Parts: sequence; C-alpha cells; structure tokens
Amino acid sequence: MRAKGKRILVVDDEEPIQRVLRKNLLAGGYDVFVAGDGREALEMVKLHQPDLILLDLCMPGELDGLDVCVEVRHRGQKPPIIVLSAMSEERQKVRALDLGADDYLTKPFGSEELMARVRACLRRSQSDEGEKTQQVPELLISEDGYLYMDLARRLVKAGNNEVRLTPTEFELLKQLMLCAGKVLTHRALLRAVWGPEYGEEADYLRVYVRQLRLKVEAKPSHPRYIITEPGIGYVFRGQVEVRNA
Repeated sequence: MRAKGKRILVVDDEEPIQRVLRKNLLAGGYDVFVAGDGREALEMVKLHQPDLILLDLCMPGELDGLDVCVEVRHRGQKPPIIVLSAMSEERQKVRALDLGADDYLTKPFGSEELMARVRACLRRSQSDEGEKTQQVPELLISEDGYLYMDLARRLVKAGNNEVRLTPTEFELLKQLMLCAGKVLTHRALLRAVWGPEYGEEADYLRVYVRQLRLKVEAKPSHPRYIITEPGIGYVFRGQVEVRNA
C-alpha cells in the first residue's frame, strides 16, 4: 500500500538512522520530516501535523521520547505513534503504550517490518476516521452492565468510571466484546486489530491485554471479562448486548 501524501515525522538524534528511515519512507511514497530532539519534534508536529510519528525514546535535551508522547497526546493530537527503541524491557514497552504510543519496535529491526507497521498504523487511523464520519450508533454492553462501549462516540465506561483507551486498546476491546463467548486466537486478534501484516506477535499482544485489563477490570490480576485461553488466545466471558444508541 503506497500512501502518497501521507506525512511522517521521524524523531531520532542519530543521523545514520534518520537517513535510513527517510530513504525507506520516501521510497514508500511518504512525505518525510525529521527532528533530532524532543523540542524540535513538538515544533514539527505543530507545523506539519504529521499523519504518523516514528519516535525514538532516548534523545538529548530536556525532552525524551516519552515526554514527546505525553505532550502530543496532552495537546489532543492523535497521529499514530510508533516507538523505535533499543530498550526491549517489557516495563518500558508498557510505559510507552500507556502514555499513548500505538506500537513499539525494538532496534535493530528490518525495513520490511517497519514499513508493515507503518502501513498498519495508518490503516487503523483511517479506519478510526471513517467510523467517526459514519457515526456508527452501536452500543456494546456486558450482560451485568459493568462494561459499556459507545462505538460512535468512542466512549468506554467500566462501572461508573469513564476509561481512556488508546485507539489500539479500544479496537482490541471492541473485537473481544463483538465476539463475546468465542475464543479468539492470537493470530485472529492480531490481524483483526493490527492488520494482516501481524500474526506471530503473541508476546506483543499480551502486553496490550495486560494494559487493557488494568483499565477495565475491577481486579486485573483476577479478570472477570478478558480471559486467557493458554496457548490459544483470549475470550470475552459472558454475553454482550449490541444495540443502537
């Protein structure tokens, strides 16, 4: 999928990485902008309004990658953010995802994998915009009324509390609730939520499920709704009512 005219901001302080990313992205038909530190990145976001951000975590200056992620989301801007980092610890990935990142690639990575992730993130973003335009009226409500999803307004409630989900977390919960009672394999969930380029990243999916449970389950360590089927995938336990708003 070539996305001519889509604007991508590369945020990395290492010039060799900047050059490689810029070359691959330009070859893919994207318009590319480059920032070498966090402060410059925020100026670029304001000036160019990118459709996607590739963001390194470790950068010089007063703002690192996580600070940039927080500030972009705080401003209400919603371009997909793919974190590119040499740090592979799960806690670092969880923190980045929780602060608003949409994907996380550990350095070193192949150009084909990067481009696949870029295409998938842009496709999900376009899908989100399409849903907003169509104003889909469906509500998804767990049988006990605890979990509530308004798909048109992209509103989620757990009990009496409104829950802020990232676009990826929202899509993951939607897929699980739409298929309530049915075991979804790792591959099926990855492809439904992230796109056809995915399918083998079971550990990656586990990070997102963990974050989703922390936000929507009353007792995340003993989930009531999002249940693990060991070696297979996940299932949303119980029935879900689907109705018009």
